[in-house]
Amino acid sequence: MVMEVSQQARRRFVLGSQGLWPGRRFTGGPAGIRAAIRQAGLIQVDPLNVIARSHDLALHARVVDYRPEDLDRLLYVERQAFDYGGTVYVLPMEELPYWRVPMARRRNDPRWAAFAKQQDALLTAVRQELRRRGPLGARDFAGTGKAGSFRSTKDSSLALYYLWLTGELMTHSRRNFERIYYFWDDVAPAKYQAAATEAEAERFFATKALTLIGLVSGRDWARRFSTFVHRSIDRAEARWRLAAMVDAGVVTPVRVAGTKDLHYVATDVVPLLEEVAAGGVPAPWRPVGTDTDHEVTLLAPLEIVSARGRALELFGFECRRQWPLAGGDDVVAG
Repeated sequence: MVMEVSQQARRRFVLGSQGLWPGRRFTGGPAGIRAAIRQAGLIQVDPLNVIARSHDLALHARVVDYRPEDLDRLLYVERQAFDYGGTVYVLPMEELPYWRVPMARRRNDPRWAAFAKQQDALLTAVRQELRRRGPLGARDFAGTGKAGSFRSTKDSSLALYYLWLTGELMTHSRRNFERIYYFWDDVAPAKYQAAATEAEAERFFATKALTLIGLVSGRDWARRFSTFVHRSIDRAEARWRLAAMVDAGVVTPVRVAGTKDLHYVATDVVPLLEEVAAGGVPAPWRPVGTDTDHEVTLLAPLEIVSARGRALELFGFECRRQWPLAGGDDVVAG
C-alpha cells in the first residue's frame, strides 16, 4: 500500500528528521552535539566565516547553547566524530568502518590512480615525514612547486589530500582551521578500525541515503546512494534495490500531494510520519526550550534541506546567494 501525505506534512517530516523542527532538540556540550550529528546523519563543513562557519550555524540551529569548541572536543579529543569527503562532512565515528570502502575505491579513480603512480616517491616522503615528526599540516611541508590543483600550490599538499581522501590519513586536529593530518589507525578508536565488507557498506549506505532527510524520491535516493558508495548506480540497479527494500518491508512508498514521483520512507519511522501528518509532534522531537512557533530556526547556507536547489523542491522557492553588487550589497533571490 502507498501512504499519502500533504506537502506540509512532508516539509515538517523532513525538517524534523534533520532535527530542525519544531525547535532545538539537543542540549549543549559534546554529548548533545554528537546526538545532533547522529540525528542529522552528516553536517557539511565549510571554511568560509562571515557570521560563523556553515557547520557551526547548522549545529547552532539544532543544539541549545552550542559552542564551536565543543565540536572540536568531540572531533579531536573524544574522537566521537570525524570529517571526510570531497564535499567535507562531519560524520559519526561509528560509521568509519563503512566509509573505509568508498575511501578505498577512490584509489581507482583515474585521476588519483595516475597521481599515485606519478608521485610515488613524494607520497613515500610524506609518509616518512609524518612518521618522523608526528601530525602535520600542509604548511609544515616545504613543497616543490605547483601541483595543478585548486586545492593547493604545493605538491606535498596534494599528496596529503590524496592520502586523506583515500583513507590512509585522517584529520588529527586543526590549526586556525587548517587540517592537521596523521595516520588513520593512530586517530580512529580501535573499535572502529575493522573495515566493513563491500556488501555491508552498500547495505548501510542504501539505508543512509534513504533516511538522511526522512522522505526521498527514488531518483534522489539513487543519486545520494551513488555518491556515498562512490560508484555509478544505473536505473535498473536503483529500481531493484528499492523494490527489494519495499518487498522486505523495511521501506514504505509514499505519495506526496502535488508531486509526480513516488517517495520512500523507512518503515520503522512511519509512525512518526503518521503523527506529523495528523498535525502532531512526535515525542522524540519535542524541543528543548521554545519551539518554532515562538523562535525562528535559521538555516545555514549549506544546510542539507535547502542547499543545492532543495529549497525549491521542498519549500517552493529558490534561495541562492549571488555576486555582490558594486556597492558591496549582496543580492539574495528568494
